[in-house]
Amino acid sequence: MFDIIITGGQVFDGSGAPPRRVDIGINRDRIKTVRKLETTAAVEVIDATGLAVAPGFIDMHSHSDFPLLVNPQAESKIRQGVTTEVIGQCGASAAPVKEETLHLLKEQMDLEALALEWDWLSMGDYLTRLQRQGIALNVVPLIGHGTIRAAVMGFNNRAPTQVELAAMKELIVQAMEEGAWGLSTGLIYPPSSYADTEELIELSKVVAECGGIYSSHIRGEGKTLLDAVSEAIRIGKEAGIAVQLAHHKATGKENWGKVVQSLELIDRARANGLDVTADQYPYIAASNALSASLPGWMHVDGKVGLLKRLRDPAVRQRLRHEMVKPDGYWNDIQIAYCKINKDYEGMRLQELADRQGNDPYNTLFDLLIAEEATVGIVNFAMSETDVRFVMKHSAVMIGSDGSALATYGVLHRGKPHPRSYGTFPRVLGKYAREEKVLAMEEAIRKMTALPAEKLGLYDRGRIAEKMQADIVIFNPQTVRDNADYINPHRYPAGIEYVLVNGTIVIANGQHTNKLAGRVLTHN
Repeated sequence: MFDIIITGGQVFDGSGAPPRRVDIGINRDRIKTVRKLETTAAVEVIDATGLAVAPGFIDMHSHSDFPLLVNPQAESKIRQGVTTEVIGQCGASAAPVKEETLHLLKEQMDLEALALEWDWLSMGDYLTRLQRQGIALNVVPLIGHGTIRAAVMGFNNRAPTQVELAAMKELIVQAMEEGAWGLSTGLIYPPSSYADTEELIELSKVVAECGGIYSSHIRGEGKTLLDAVSEAIRIGKEAGIAVQLAHHKATGKENWGKVVQSLELIDRARANGLDVTADQYPYIAASNALSASLPGWMHVDGKVGLLKRLRDPAVRQRLRHEMVKPDGYWNDIQIAYCKINKDYEGMRLQELADRQGNDPYNTLFDLLIAEEATVGIVNFAMSETDVRFVMKHSAVMIGSDGSALATYGVLHRGKPHPRSYGTFPRVLGKYAREEKVLAMEEAIRKMTALPAEKLGLYDRGRIAEKMQADIVIFNPQTVRDNADYINPHRYPAGIEYVLVNGTIVIANGQHTNKLAGRVLTHN
C-alpha cells in the first residue's frame, strides 16, 4: 500500500538519460519504488498519461529570503515546478545581522512595503522563523557577504581591520553551524563590492573548512567579465572551495561573444581539478536596482549618504563624466518599480527623459531622489546567441535570479523581470521543445541532478528509490512561460502537479495551499 502512486508518465530521472515508462510509488516523504507496478493500491493515484515526470526543480539562484516570509505559498516558483530554492544570493541574505547596523540593511533592501516584523539577528533565528510559519517549498540558505560586512563595518569603503575580519569570520562560522550552505558575494553591490580579493579568500577559507560553497555575482559582467571570472577561480583555488558563478552572461553589445572565453576559463579550471560551475536564466535582460548603476563611492553611508550626494551639483557633474554610456543605452533601461511614481513603471529611461525634456543622466539622478533611491529596473543587455551558447554548456545549471512573487497582495507590484514567473517553463518550452537548443532530458538535468550534486543534496534531484519525493509533473507539449516584460505577473502553463516532500502542493495546475517545504540545513 502506497500513499501516492504516479502512473502512466514518461519519467525523466534527472541524470540526463532519456525518459522511460515506469511508475513511482511514494510512502510518506520518500520515493519507495520506481518500476512498473502491477497494483494501484494507494491513498491517491496520479494518472500521468501523456505527461512528463521529473525531479522537482532546484532554483540555484533565488532572492526569496523576504518574500517567503510575506507569502509562504511561494506562488510564482512552486507553479514553475520549483521545489527547492537557494537563497541569500548576490551578497545579500536576511541573516546574520547586528542590531547596531540593522538600519543600514533595512534601508538598502526596501522592506517598508512588505510590512515585515524583523524579529531575528542570527541565521538560526531567521531559519527557525521561516520553518515555524511554514513554506511551500524547500530552502537552502547562503550567507550574504554584503550582509555580514554591513553588520561588522557598515557601508565603509575600506579594507577590514584584523579585528573586523575576525568578527566576520565568527559570524560565518556561527551561521554555518546554524545551517547555512556557503557564502555569496555581490561584487558590484556595496558593501560587498568594497572587498578586495584577499578579504574574500580569507573568508572563503573559513567557509571551506565548514564544507560550504562560494557563490558569486562576480565583479562585473561587461568589459571586466574575464578578469572577474578569473578572480572567482583564484578565490576557489586559494581558499580550496567549490565555486558557483551566478547568472553567467556578457552584458553590453561591445562584450557580446566574451562568454566563449569565459566558459573556456571555467573549462580550464575544471580540467585542473577545481569545482567551478555556473548558473543562468534564459532571458536577454538583466534586472537590479537603478542605484546600482552609480559608482561604489556614492553608496558610502548607505542611502542617506547616496541621496545627500545626488543633491550636490558638483557630484552630479562628476557622475556624468564617470558614467558615460554608449548610444542607445538608456533606451535599453526599463523602469520596473517605483515607490511613488507608479505611472513610470514599464517606461524606458530615455522615454522618461524625453517626456520631461531632460537628459538621461539628470533624469536618473532626479528619479532616484524622488523615489528615495528605491527604483527597480530591467536592463536589456545580453545577446540571444550568448544565452543559447551558455545554456548548452554541461557545467551550467538553471537559476532564476528572481523571487517568489504572486499575482495578489504586496508581492504583486511593479513590472518585475518575468524570470520570477517563467524561468523553468521557458527553458523547457522555448529552448528544449521549440528551438531544440538542448534535449529535454538535458534541460531537466540542469534543473535537478546538477544543482543537487553541486550543493551536496544527495537525497534530492533524482527520481530513484529512497530519494525525497520532490516531483514535478508537466505537459511536455504545452509547458511554456506566460510572463513578459510588460505583463510579468502571469503564471506559466503546463505544470500540472508538484510534490514537495511527498505532499501534493500543485494539483491540476492549482495550489493546494499545503506548506510542505522545509528549511534544509547544511550538515
